[in-house]
Amino acid sequence: MGKIGLVVEGGGMKCAYSAGILDCFLENNISFDYSIGVSAGSANISSFLANQKERNLRFYTQHVKDSEYISVQNFLLHGEIFGLDYIYGKLSNSTGKDPLDFQAIIDNPCEFEMVATDSKTGKAVYFNKGDLRQDNYTPIMASSALPVFCNPVSFLGCEYFDGGISDAIPFQRALKQGCEKVVVLLSKPRSFVRKPEAHKSVYSKVLRNYPKIIKAIDRRYIMYRNQIAKLKRLEAEGKLFVFAPSKNIKLNTIAMDPVGEQSLYDLGLDDYKSREEKLLKFLGSKNK
Repeated sequence: MGKIGLVVEGGGMKCAYSAGILDCFLENNISFDYSIGVSAGSANISSFLANQKERNLRFYTQHVKDSEYISVQNFLLHGEIFGLDYIYGKLSNSTGKDPLDFQAIIDNPCEFEMVATDSKTGKAVYFNKGDLRQDNYTPIMASSALPVFCNPVSFLGCEYFDGGISDAIPFQRALKQGCEKVVVLLSKPRSFVRKPEAHKSVYSKVLRNYPKIIKAIDRRYIMYRNQIAKLKRLEAEGKLFVFAPSKNIKLNTIAMDPVGEQSLYDLGLDDYKSREEKLLKFLGSKNK
């Protein structure tokens, strides 16, 4: 049986959808040989690999109410909307309110990579779970550092921003890493078409010390459209199995709406159920 991979796209608070599907995977003992996440997708995978069902849901529907998680107050105090140190430190550490089971991730045989963007080059960098440490989830933070909304994250002497601006849907990385089949969890409906980024004058000013990041953001819509086009071709060839929200529940990347988040999570549950038989056929003998 060939190597099977899992790709989870980022999208901030829209990733409650993939959290629902991942919990269905846990409930039905569906596993993978390789996984790669982008931004909030990296965080979702970490709970999945730790076998912590509904942990992701709590971050979208309960912890999101905490001002240290996401707020204007964060921006005024720390210069960023999302409190990455709070989310991946204070909440997730072994002594935190909702600890991540680090040892379970390490013991899980599934490979795990996280995409971040090098602040100097604007190119994708791929961390793996060997870069994680108990109570130090900096690679996940780096993968999630959305430009303008977050400060860059320092790791091993370099600074990083969100992986979504350099490799938004890294199925090609999964194939390069030896996967014969890949399950892809998107955070946006199939009808979504990424447009050129708005507010260029704002992000160009805020990121003036990071010219390669500005360029990457400028070209993000082209990269994304190209990835979607290739994704559709590979899906038609039977190499990819793609989940995307079957309904357009309108929530933005920094939404603070627990009711909407629950709706997205529930949509993930429903979409899984409606496609479970086809998924199991795609996966073959590995998950029977």
